[in-house]
Amino acid sequence: MTDTVGRMIPGDQLSVQLKDVQEARELLGGVIVDTPMEHSRALGRMLGATVHLKAENLQRAGSFKVRGAYVRMARLTEEEKTSGVVAASAGNHAQGVALAAKKLGVRATIYMPRGVALPKLAATRDHGAEVVLYGSNVDEALAEAQRFSDESGAVFIHPFNHTDVVAGQGTIGLEILEQQPDVDTVLMGIGGGGLLAGAAVALKQEAARQGREIKLIGVQAENAAAYPPSLAADALVPLQAVRTIADGIAVGRPGEIPFEIIKELVDDVVTVSEDAIAKALIFLMERSKLVVEPAGAVSVAALMEGKLAELGIEPASVVAVLSGGNIDPMLMLRVIQHGLSAADRFLTVKLMLKDRPGELAVISRIIADTDANVIGVDHSRIGGALSMGDVSIVINMETKGSEHSALVLNSLRAEGYEPLVMN
Repeated sequence: MTDTVGRMIPGDQLSVQLKDVQEARELLGGVIVDTPMEHSRALGRMLGATVHLKAENLQRAGSFKVRGAYVRMARLTEEEKTSGVVAASAGNHAQGVALAAKKLGVRATIYMPRGVALPKLAATRDHGAEVVLYGSNVDEALAEAQRFSDESGAVFIHPFNHTDVVAGQGTIGLEILEQQPDVDTVLMGIGGGGLLAGAAVALKQEAARQGREIKLIGVQAENAAAYPPSLAADALVPLQAVRTIADGIAVGRPGEIPFEIIKELVDDVVTVSEDAIAKALIFLMERSKLVVEPAGAVSVAALMEGKLAELGIEPASVVAVLSGGNIDPMLMLRVIQHGLSAADRFLTVKLMLKDRPGELAVISRIIADTDANVIGVDHSRIGGALSMGDVSIVINMETKGSEHSALVLNSLRAEGYEPLVMN
């Protein structure tokens, strides 16, 4: 299919089109905010390109999910609205549905697993939804939500596998084009695929109308990456297990509707490690002053890991989407500790010392001379490997990176000690 001046329009037979995304944006007027586009000089220096961060972590309810949830629910019939809606989620989708229901005056029931983070539970209830704690994971909550829908007549709101949801999520693509008109490469996280699919329609079709091309890269956590094998097989390939700190994209099976769009319009899907995600989250806090959940940081992790270079892409203007900021403080604490360790900025060593006065003072002097910061010390005189007169000591230190950590270790070895790294 071509436009009025004969340009080919990609994906013209797909279930979601540019006009659907444009209509969704009209529905969202006054409901969501156009989230800011933040320039990242630090990432730009790494890539040798201009890099901007689409701060969707500052969206209402803390993520992009409200875009799709509201569009889906606004298009329900009056009879369906009267019956109410039901959803299942451990976080972002729950808050998006709850906020949309409040705006539309629709009764919402949200099933959440019993172990859900307390801040996410409180935020969902604060929007007026009835929360039912059920099961030990999202899959069990999802099954119960579907049963409730079948029995009560409440409309089930899927987090990504519906054309209205995809169109709503795609409105982020229109904002990117308006805020950064010269963009040539966009990266964003992918779980079920609703955000990436919708953005792909908006970005690819509008770019084609402008007579240019935009590269679009999806990013998954390597321990929750259902899209690469599914795209390779040209069929939905469910994962046997999903385990990642990026719970917002911890989806074991792609959605049918997003998958059909992504396989036609998206240029590639890459994966990043847990360490890379943790380091990206810390980078965003330190350098951009942005609190982002692990799922929202995977796009930056891909940039920091050099994924564009691996694909042979040499961008001039990049946008990385930060899809959400709903992170549980306890998880944040663990991720920060993990990220500092992965970046060699948190060093833990075990030493065997003679149990005599002044020995710890010597160790402290060596570490102080290297300008490392001791934040914790634990020692024991009892253990199977300890002889009489020996003591085992574990020291936790903050360092400035891998070179500084190596300096600390070498300084200890130069004084005759044998530090065992325990990170």
